Amino acid sequence: MTYRILVDSRAATTLGKLPKDAVERIDRAIAHLGERLRPPGAKMLRGRLKEGWRVRVGEYRILYRIDDEKDEVRIFDIGHRRDVYR
Repeated sequence: MTYRILVDSRAATTLGKLPKDAVERIDRAIAHLGERLRPPGAKMLRGRLKEGWRVRVGEYRILYRIDDEKDEVRIFDIGHRRDVYR
């Protein structure tokens, strides 16, 4: 089953500011999320973001939530590992 991928405006804005090579790798990772919601290395978030998941793409992280009822993956943040959890 393929899930629909939604990217919040905050994540889209951040993605537009990243280097081109990082954007290409992140785009590929996002495309795979529609088919495999929890790829190898995906981890459930803890703390204030505990409803979400994260995928590591080099030094960058993709933070997302899964809605099984609507068959959607909502990406709510993308950023460098030192900044994305703040």
